[in-house]
Amino acid sequence: MSEHILFLTGRLAEKQLHAILKKMQPEFTYTVHELGLKVAALMTADMIARRLTDTFGADRILVPGRCRGDLEALSKDLGIPVERGPEELKDLPQFFGQAEHKIDLSRYSVKIFAEITDAPNITIEEVIKRAHYYKQNGADVIDIGCLPSTDFPHMEDVVGTLKQEGFTVSIDSLEEDDLLRGGKAGADYLLSLHESSLWIADEVASTPILIPKKHEDLASLDRAIQGMQTKNRAFIVDPILDPLHFGFTASIVRYHEVRKKYPDIEMMLGIGNITELTHADTLGMNALMLGICSELNINSILATEVSKHACRAVKEADLARRIMFAAKEHNMLPKHIDPGLMALHEISPFPYQLEEIKELAAQIRDPSFRIQISAEGLHIFNRDGFHSATDPFDLYPKLQVENDGGHAFYLGVELARAEIAWQLGKRFSQDQPLTWGCASKTTEPTVDLHTFKPAGTTLQKK
Repeated sequence: MSEHILFLTGRLAEKQLHAILKKMQPEFTYTVHELGLKVAALMTADMIARRLTDTFGADRILVPGRCRGDLEALSKDLGIPVERGPEELKDLPQFFGQAEHKIDLSRYSVKIFAEITDAPNITIEEVIKRAHYYKQNGADVIDIGCLPSTDFPHMEDVVGTLKQEGFTVSIDSLEEDDLLRGGKAGADYLLSLHESSLWIADEVASTPILIPKKHEDLASLDRAIQGMQTKNRAFIVDPILDPLHFGFTASIVRYHEVRKKYPDIEMMLGIGNITELTHADTLGMNALMLGICSELNINSILATEVSKHACRAVKEADLARRIMFAAKEHNMLPKHIDPGLMALHEISPFPYQLEEIKELAAQIRDPSFRIQISAEGLHIFNRDGFHSATDPFDLYPKLQVENDGGHAFYLGVELARAEIAWQLGKRFSQDQPLTWGCASKTTEPTVDLHTFKPAGTTLQKK
């Protein structure tokens, strides 16, 4: 017997919900029930408890995504699971598809080394602060970057303090003395050794990252690998990733050649040479670099956040490695797994067509303004009229809020958000901040749908 689902909605959305469900032709049976309110988004758990007198033989109840209140308690009272659906009706088909194919993003295979590039010039306290920041964003190893011709008298204290704080640590230098000191201080990894500096590995317990002695000299890398294999020591190999127009494609070929020759060794990819040295948004670059890691079974990356435009590189790499792991595990394209790497665009930016928005507007009988966007532009409407534009300033003369500063300010903010969303191809939901994936800090705490959102500043009385 198929599942029977009760969909609770409001008057304005009822007709559209029927149409979407009919088009879906779902395997489950369903009942649509209008709960006696106009706007479905204003529905609450308490309201459902008061007004719902018949569950229509449902096995499950689905309520609007913005329904507030304690649904767990409501489920117990009704004796039926009550769940939130998507915020937008047009996302119902995708919602049911995602529910059937929920993908786990808790696992990954790539280790992130996050480099503090100027460690010799900053205090131990600042190093610890940055280390905690990197760890919070997904770093597994804190890489202490040394600087050429720069004294680093507090290196041992830095390594020791990080180890006491529970961090895994690597030392990053081409100077033999730095690497030897770092290894003796207790660093877990050394970046980087080549065949002529391999003797350092005999002096310390640190795991070395091996590089060619000269940039493209894979023969020297082979000799270093064979030396470590002879000693039965752990190591990681880094054939060196070059920046675009300075050997990038050839360096990718080198990685492929090394992997083909050594199918089981651990490898590292220094993605900072792409994210730092290309003025483009780093989310896509991280996705591509971690995709290459997935294909070539590269299990470590070196990430940096030196350039201002790369200020979320570690966080982005963390999500990218999880998405690529899941895609590979499920033998699927890295699509429809998680939207966090899509900062500027949406899979479906305009869920409603202009004619659908006009149909909704025709049902409005109150003075409150609604704002929506379609491929054609921005639309604002209430009982007194429907107005469209691509520039919010063109709408102001039609809104008649000249003598209501708080309302004018609110509409200005919302229309500005709508304009940005329309220009970029993003989702816009009135009264909600635009989402930027993992490319930004959260602008407000995660919405708790057990509680009610406090009135905004334009509604608060002094």
